[in-house]
Amino acid sequence: MTETTLEAAFRIQSKACANLDSPFMERFCALLADNLPHEGPVWKKIRDWEGDVSPYGDSVPLRLAGAFHGLARTGRIPELNAVYPPHDGKASDQAVLNAVEAVAAKEAEYILARLESAPQTNEVRRAGVLLPGFFEVAHRTGLSELVTSELGASAGLNLYWDHFRYKLGDLTWGDGSSDVVLEPDIQGQLPAAAELTVRARAACDLNPVDIHQREEREKLLSYLWPDQMARIKKTEAAISFAARQSEKIVQSDAIDWLSKRLAEQHEGAVHVVYHTIAWQYFPEEKQKSGEALLKEAGSRATKTSPLAWLRLEADQDKPGAALSLTVWPEGETRILARGDFHGRWIKWM
Repeated sequence: MTETTLEAAFRIQSKACANLDSPFMERFCALLADNLPHEGPVWKKIRDWEGDVSPYGDSVPLRLAGAFHGLARTGRIPELNAVYPPHDGKASDQAVLNAVEAVAAKEAEYILARLESAPQTNEVRRAGVLLPGFFEVAHRTGLSELVTSELGASAGLNLYWDHFRYKLGDLTWGDGSSDVVLEPDIQGQLPAAAELTVRARAACDLNPVDIHQREEREKLLSYLWPDQMARIKKTEAAISFAARQSEKIVQSDAIDWLSKRLAEQHEGAVHVVYHTIAWQYFPEEKQKSGEALLKEAGSRATKTSPLAWLRLEADQDKPGAALSLTVWPEGETRILARGDFHGRWIKWM
C-alpha cells in the first residue's frame, strides 16, 4: 500500500467527519494524513495493508480511530485523555501527535488486535429515517402488522426501532417513556403516521456484537466519535434496552439466513426485510443472490401476505444515502427519501 493512497484514505475520512459534525475526528484524521509515523508495528501494519484502506473498503482510518477511542474510554492513559474530548481544544496539534505516537508504541498489541475488526457503529439514529419508510409500507399494503428481518444488524439495536421515541417535525410516535429519542431534521412532506405492530422480529450479522459482554459493548461504543456525546448516550440507552430483550442476533451470512426467512409466509402481515448501510459490505455475488432471492419470494407474495424490502444505502447520488422501498406482489421500487448516514436528517421525495 503506497503512502499516497493511505494519506488519501485519511483525508477522505477527515472530510467525511467534517461533514458529519465531528471536529475532533476531522482533526485526528487530517493530522495523521500529514504526519503518519513510519516506525513501530502499528504504523507498519497499516502501511503494508493488503486491500482497500479507504472508507469505501476496509476503513482503516476508522479502525485505527476506534482503537484509540477505545483506549481513551478506559481512562487509564493520561497522555491520551489529555488530548481527547473534552480536553482536545486545549491541545496543540503536536501534543495530539505526540500522544498518538506514544500510545501506539505502548499499546501496540491492543491496537493491532483492533485493526483486525471492521467498524460497527449500529447507528440508532438511522431508525429515524426508517420509520417513515415503515409508514409507507403500511399505506401501500393496507396492513399494519409487520414481521421484520434485519440484515447486517451488528448488535441488533435497530431491531427494536418501534420501541424508540420519535419527534418528526410536529409528529410524535413510539414509546413515550423511551430513553432513545430520535429527532431528525425534516425536509418535505412525510407520509401520515401509521399504527404499527411487530408480530415477530429477527436479525442476523456475520459478526454480531454481544452486548451482554462489557468488552463487546465498549468496542461498539469506541467506533462512535468521541466529541459526539449525544450520539454515544443514545447508543448506550439503546444497548440498555436491547440487553433486556429475548431475541438473539443470529451469526450467519446474511443471504444464507435470508433464504430461510423468505421461505416462510405470514398471512395477514407484511414481511419487511430491511437494512441500513450494510448492503455495500456484501460481496457482489451475495448482492446478486440476495436480489434474486427477494424477487423469487416476491413472486409468491400475495395481497394478504406481501413482502417489502426497505433499505437505507449509499448510491451514486448525494446528499446522504437513498431510502428505497420495493413492495411485492407488485414489485415496484421507489426511492422514498434521502437520509443522512448518521440519521440527522431526512429529505422526503
